[in-house]
Amino acid sequence: MPVFLLIVACALWAVSFPLVKVLHVEQAARLPGASSVFLASWMQFARFGLGALMLLPFVVGRKLPTRNEVHQGLILALWGGVGMWLQADSLAYTEASTSAFLTQAYCVFLPLWACLRLRRAPGARVIAATLMVIAGGAILSGLRPGNLNLGRGEIETLCAAFLFTFQILALENPRFGGNRGTAVTFVMFLGIAVLFVPVTVIVAPDMATCVAAGASLQSFVIIACLALFCSVGAYLLMNIWQPRVSATEAGLIYTTEPVFTGIYVLFLPAMLGAFIGGNYPNESISASMFVGGTLIFGANVLMQWKRPPLLPPAGPV
Repeated sequence: MPVFLLIVACALWAVSFPLVKVLHVEQAARLPGASSVFLASWMQFARFGLGALMLLPFVVGRKLPTRNEVHQGLILALWGGVGMWLQADSLAYTEASTSAFLTQAYCVFLPLWACLRLRRAPGARVIAATLMVIAGGAILSGLRPGNLNLGRGEIETLCAAFLFTFQILALENPRFGGNRGTAVTFVMFLGIAVLFVPVTVIVAPDMATCVAAGASLQSFVIIACLALFCSVGAYLLMNIWQPRVSATEAGLIYTTEPVFTGIYVLFLPAMLGAFIGGNYPNESISASMFVGGTLIFGANVLMQWKRPPLLPPAGPV
């Protein structure tokens, strides 16, 4: 059951890549003076603020979040919130499938971080996996010997993956064993929303643009879908059920996320484009997408395969 539910979480989270992309298209058309940084900041506030409201009925009337649950939720809000902010901005400059595959680089950053923390040289497995991720990212981003510059979208996605590494470490930290997943997720969502209120105001062209960003039916529906399916649905499943499987299993399961994204972008963009009345063509399976994605997927499997299982204490819902 935990494995199946985590796969469902990956399927839900994968929808966020085309949804965020189409939201950029819709809002950029209505607000030509708004920067991608503003739109990404506004989306974080709106998406997770609405997600916190959706979770509120499941928190009110129950035991309030404990100090330890608040601590974990705020840590997840910091690393996850900033990571998703960078990821959201990156989707204005790269394809959804590319972003999804590059995000999986955290599966390599985790053991590299462990090497630094333990002051131990990386082994052959870590070196091989790192080279595979670098090669896969280069192929996905179109990097060539005569063009040695990663694009803004690819760089921001890799930075987001690095921050997600610390989000995962906070979720797996045994000091938070026994925390309730629902309470932690509520604190996380509320923390992200509060964090991006001042950021949104600072980078906004004016206060009227903050209101106008969500003033269309299309943007509201997209934000509601992001909040319900990709935030409440995905994060509740991850925060509750990930501690119930080994780290090896969880790492392998999460590599299914870009696979789901690769399937969605074959048909979902055109449907979303028709909904907003804009141009958002479907992606096609290209040789670079297949080879680059396979290298990153293979690196993740290499890092997780036959590692000693870690069974952190699982908390209640």
